[in-house]
Amino acid sequence: MLVPFLIMLREGIEAALIVGIVASYLRQTGRGQWLPVVWIGILLAVALSLFAGAGLQFASAEFPQKLQELFEAIVGVIAAIVLTSMVLWMRKAARSIAAELRASVDAALAQPGAKAYGLIAMIFFAVAREGLESVFFLLATFQQSAGAAAPLGALLGVLCAALVGYGIYAGGVRLNLRRFFRWTGVFILVVAAGILASSVRALHEAGLWNHLQGIVVDLSGFLPVGSAAGTLFSGIFGYQDTPTVSEVLVYIAFLIVTLYLFLRPMPAHVAEGQLQK
Repeated sequence: MLVPFLIMLREGIEAALIVGIVASYLRQTGRGQWLPVVWIGILLAVALSLFAGAGLQFASAEFPQKLQELFEAIVGVIAAIVLTSMVLWMRKAARSIAAELRASVDAALAQPGAKAYGLIAMIFFAVAREGLESVFFLLATFQQSAGAAAPLGALLGVLCAALVGYGIYAGGVRLNLRRFFRWTGVFILVVAAGILASSVRALHEAGLWNHLQGIVVDLSGFLPVGSAAGTLFSGIFGYQDTPTVSEVLVYIAFLIVTLYLFLRPMPAHVAEGQLQK
């Protein structure tokens, strides 16, 4: 429940920031009549995300066992990629996103005869990006977590993000976004590492990866994955009580590379350019 809650909270706040910046800019520049158009873009993006998620879920239910394992592996790899790209993109774009969004609004509303469509398209693609990222993550999470806890956590995350987003828009909430995105970014990379390691296991169960399958350590007698603590660690960190060599190598290699890329200092010329924007 904790993992989908935190991921959807972050994804939701990203989307809420985009919408809030656009809505505030429209209001501040005397173009508040375009706010209903913003909602159209949001609703279309949400509908696309829901249909995509439902379609993939229903399609996978019809697969035979080995094909289901392959599907789980593919979804896990895609989820790890989109989570990583989301974290690294926000690290780079956080300081300049407001200026870029305002410029995009001006460009959309400057189009003669197609202002509404331009603004709808801008909001749609911005929110749909977050929504489709969430779809692949939630599919990977739901495949590993049975029961209603994961969907409930995701829903609570979205609701909290909506409240925070409204508070930011209304001016009543002050959130240290730089610190928030930094720490949640580290957490998300750890989660993505676990998802990627689980994908390696799924590929083995699908009969497509049979290398480096020696057991590194057997913790089933000390902390079985079916226990309460084991289930918690499995849901958050991708814990397995009998990890294989290939799973451990993928987990460690992924974290070394991505944490370095995420935590390294921003190049001086990039930081200066973003501050100027």
